[in-house]
Amino acid sequence: MAARIRLYRSQKKMSLDELSRRAGVSKGMLVEIEGCRANPSIALLCRIAAAMGVSVADFVNVASAPPVHVIAAEEIPVLWQGEHGGSARLLAGTSGPEMVELWRWVMQPGESFASPSHPQSTCELLYVEQGSLTLWVDEQRYEIAAGNSAVARTDAPHRYTNHGDSRLEFTMTVYEPGR
Repeated sequence: MAARIRLYRSQKKMSLDELSRRAGVSKGMLVEIEGCRANPSIALLCRIAAAMGVSVADFVNVASAPPVHVIAAEEIPVLWQGEHGGSARLLAGTSGPEMVELWRWVMQPGESFASPSHPQSTCELLYVEQGSLTLWVDEQRYEIAAGNSAVARTDAPHRYTNHGDSRLEFTMTVYEPGR
């Protein structure tokens, strides 16, 4: 991933200073990430990708490449791991500034993931397969039970929580309009 971030920054002729300013990330952190000495969070990857006009899927090489890009199960990256065994996997995504990503989340009881706001007009489509998802958007709480779907504007701080006592599984599609 570090090499791909460096490659995109180079292709965009963007200095570390400029990327730091645009992404709101310290230059030192960017040096650590590009040098494979830091493991960035999903939120940090989102900010870096948005600053470069690419998608997180481009960084982890699950972006589509014409006409079809098949991603083997063992190549699907885990970008979040919960303290009790939960995970978030970026299954696939499109390339470039008009970004769509497909995620698979598993959360064990008590696990939570918080995200800062995404770029303006970002939208997430959620489908709960098992358990119950507590979704917080801008401190407003929503309960989404198994079999139900939701559409959420996530250009505000948000988080996903499993307040239940059983495993939570949900899929999520993220759409960020052109940046």
